[in-house]
Amino acid sequence: MDDLRTGNRSALKSGLHRLTDRGLGRLRARAAELGVDPAEYTAALRCLLLPADPACRTRVFFGAGDGGVFRLRAGAWQDLEPPGPEQDTVGGPVVGFGGTARPATQATDAPATMSFGIATPGTGPAPGPAPVPAAAPFRFRASVARPGDVLLMCGGGLAEPLRGRPELAGHLAERWAQGEPPGLAAFLADTRTRVNGYADDRTAAAVWEA
Repeated sequence: MDDLRTGNRSALKSGLHRLTDRGLGRLRARAAELGVDPAEYTAALRCLLLPADPACRTRVFFGAGDGGVFRLRAGAWQDLEPPGPEQDTVGGPVVGFGGTARPATQATDAPATMSFGIATPGTGPAPGPAPVPAAAPFRFRASVARPGDVLLMCGGGLAEPLRGRPELAGHLAERWAQGEPPGLAAFLADTRTRVNGYADDRTAAAVWEA
């Protein structure tokens, strides 16, 4: 909580990164026990950290996997999880940055003789364990809330059409920029708005700032 109050991004990011790795690491360990591909035995983990202190206006998103986090401000959506390389956005609409995974390096093939294609003795790569698939990049965003903001965290089933179809973004902005949050039934109906070409399941959580 102290790190939220003081805006200590480094401490928040490192601590939440360890927490995320620990949770997803258990899934990877379980995949190894079952003898299945870790990429097929995992989950998207997306979390929103909200302080209990009403005087603290910092909101923190973290996790890994598909999805998105968006902010509706002054009637317009802002994508707080833009694609691309790591970037520090201090001073912009978002305070925070996301991590990227380093590509795994691969050993080069051993030199072979010209006649038989047989590796020269003693020059081949040392045997070792199979390469471990790279984990999903860790995502971290810390933003400062303003009255009237709507913060939306969602899975890929809603994030993809929200990014790809302006008509959906406009519809939800019109519905949710009224100052008061909708009732539960209306919220569920809004998140299930049909969009041609997008039929995945949708998971969403939203916060209306007083």
